[in-house]
Amino acid sequence: MVEAAATSFASIVILGAGFSIAAYVYHKSYKHFVLKKMANAFAPGDPVLELAAMGKNIPLSPKTAATTHWVTRPEQPIVDEIVAGREVGHYHLFIGDKGAGKSSMLLEAMHKIEGDGVAMFEAHADLEIFRIRLGKALDYEFHEDYIGAYFSERGPRDTTALLDIERALNKLEKVALRRRTKIGKPLVLIINQMHLIRDDEDGKDLIDLLQQRAEQWAASGLVTMVFNSDDYWIYEKLKQLATRLEVLTVVDLPKAQATAALKNYRMRHCGETLSPETLEQIYDRVGGRLNFLNRVAKSKDMLATCDKILEVEKTWFLNQCWILGGEMDDDVMDQQKWAAAAVVLATALVDKEAEMESTYNPELGHILPSFALHKAQQIMTRSDFVRALDRLNLFSITSDAQVRASSVPMHLAFKQMVAEPGFRQHLQATIDRIAAIESLGRTRELVAKDLVSGGTYEIRKALGGVYVALKQTQEEDADES
Repeated sequence: MVEAAATSFASIVILGAGFSIAAYVYHKSYKHFVLKKMANAFAPGDPVLELAAMGKNIPLSPKTAATTHWVTRPEQPIVDEIVAGREVGHYHLFIGDKGAGKSSMLLEAMHKIEGDGVAMFEAHADLEIFRIRLGKALDYEFHEDYIGAYFSERGPRDTTALLDIERALNKLEKVALRRRTKIGKPLVLIINQMHLIRDDEDGKDLIDLLQQRAEQWAASGLVTMVFNSDDYWIYEKLKQLATRLEVLTVVDLPKAQATAALKNYRMRHCGETLSPETLEQIYDRVGGRLNFLNRVAKSKDMLATCDKILEVEKTWFLNQCWILGGEMDDDVMDQQKWAAAAVVLATALVDKEAEMESTYNPELGHILPSFALHKAQQIMTRSDFVRALDRLNLFSITSDAQVRASSVPMHLAFKQMVAEPGFRQHLQATIDRIAAIESLGRTRELVAKDLVSGGTYEIRKALGGVYVALKQTQEEDADES
């Protein structure tokens, strides 16, 4: 019995030790492979870069600036330094209008170094989707493939998306430490379209989390984070806690560069040489926005495409912000407050252009009128509308807090709208109707039925107060009799 018991005990000990050692080895191996996979995500030849390059029509070879993109912006050398990891000690916010070329510059810089040490992904309003995209960019599974989950009641995903993002950033920090020791350069993490994050509590918590990591990593030189946004409110949120933030404003191309890029692109892809008069006409209608120039250069009838862009911008503004006049129903007053404020600001911009000494520079091109943000809020008589208008790409708030039309075609649409016969009377009628509805909402009517029926009150002073008595009418006296 003693021998059998000893044999059983030895077997149990050996089995338990074996399972423990195997579990320990698996756990250590799993953590090692997680870090190795994440390090491989920053190796040259990132498939994310290839997919993004295909979407932007950027060829994968050769790697010269003349062939990778059809125009080189003046900010491109700065972006190259940031993406290559040679600019250390800061994190960056790229801000500018939609279609100005921010993402294209980042992809161009990534392409020059073949994505070595760089990861890029698109932000999203849903934190779960943001988590998945971050995991895909870093090649991190969030322990969802960990076999230990089969032996526990609480799975690895029994948590929130924000905590998973924190775990992924912890792993990224370990990878960055190893790379810093071997190579001496930081990793670069690019988050595109930051403006898609919702301006609510969850979105602000996510931005705070990312900014805290960005500040810490910028100070230590481990990771350089780059945020790319179309909207001003991201800058406002980051500025509150920023100490190492650098802002790069991306605006429309100047006239000389815009016309040269349009001429070269048309010659390369269509074999047509544009005359200086045609280039002038196109620039006067669409400005230096790369998105518009790209569409015009690919079209058969370029001037008709310019007119189409202007019509689309004007229709977008009118569909969002048109005013209904003095006959509008009181049920739509809240929406009309917002619309009237937008139209008032657009009218003020058109009026300011008439007062400006110069609205067009032969070298720089269009000079759009603008107001300081606080002045624009004063003109609209509301402080909460202008940021929503910026999100809809109706107006643009620059990094130096100047409010203007979102593009040259949009400003031309403002001018056409204001020049329509009877527009200002229509706007004033809308404003008066809104004021009348608000006045009715603040007014309370009290009706004394006795007075309406023809009765009168007798009021006189009495001992200790005032005596009030109703004098009956003759009709009431007749009824009582």
